Amino acid sequence: MNEWERIAFRLFGDYAGKRRDQYASLRSDLVTARMKVPFEVYLSTAYLSSVVAGIIASVALGVITYLLNIPSMIHYQGAVPEFMFVISEYSLIIGTIIAVVVSFVVVAGITFLVFLVYPSVVAGNRRRNIDATLPYAINYITAMSTAGIPPAEIFRQLANSPMYGESAVEARFIAMEIDLFGRDLLDALRLISATTPSLRMKEFLQGAMGCISAGSSLTEYFRTKAEQYSLENRQTQKLFLDTLGLISESYVTAMVAGPLFLIILQSIMAILSRSSQPIFLYIIIYLMIPFGSLMFVILISSMTPEG
Repeated sequence: MNEWERIAFRLFGDYAGKRRDQYASLRSDLVTARMKVPFEVYLSTAYLSSVVAGIIASVALGVITYLLNIPSMIHYQGAVPEFMFVISEYSLIIGTIIAVVVSFVVVAGITFLVFLVYPSVVAGNRRRNIDATLPYAINYITAMSTAGIPPAEIFRQLANSPMYGESAVEARFIAMEIDLFGRDLLDALRLISATTPSLRMKEFLQGAMGCISAGSSLTEYFRTKAEQYSLENRQTQKLFLDTLGLISESYVTAMVAGPLFLIILQSIMAILSRSSQPIFLYIIIYLMIPFGSLMFVILISSMTPEG
């Protein structure tokens, strides 16, 4: 733990410990993400960080509201209750208080939500990395198994091979369960298969457990799985390329041809109406095209298989 986490745990550790059942999904995400932070420490850090972020934001916005006298810039045309005229004399103080409270609630809430979501995002990235590197990792352990290396040593060697990414991390945890906690190979495989974020890895480890329990040939099992996952990878890459072609056509239609047509149309309408402020044209150029392109980039990035 770093110093910030220690302070947070001292302040909120007891309170966070009572929320274990309430945040069961967060505890699961922390395990599958392999984040080396205990649940109570992480939740305490989320509480403290949210409070500090909320205070900083509320103070900053309160100072800006007060110095710029933002409430005086708000004008309302229409009937209002009588008491509104009375409190209008204190509009600066009331507006500043409202800005402080709202900014604290919004910023603190968003910060806490980010802490809750972050482990699931890390777990999702690990899942994709494991799925992408697992076929190559299995080819590696198949070669070692063919050479007669014991299964436990195979996972130790895989754990020391960083080129296999998160698959090597899972193997490292298997080796740690065996060497550090004294579990046998079956128990280690069972524990890691229950906590890995990848369904592929879970299936592979459970199959290995079945082979060991039944006394079957692990080498043949590894070879079969390597061929299966390599075929699935090729199919996934083909499906991704087909989907990428569809997305590219959609991009040309939605972000090139469509905006170009709208720009020409709005330009003609602005000339005919002699408008000096073509608002819709500005929206297309400065909002629609940049943010639309950014959304396509995010979409392609999230869909791109690793490896």
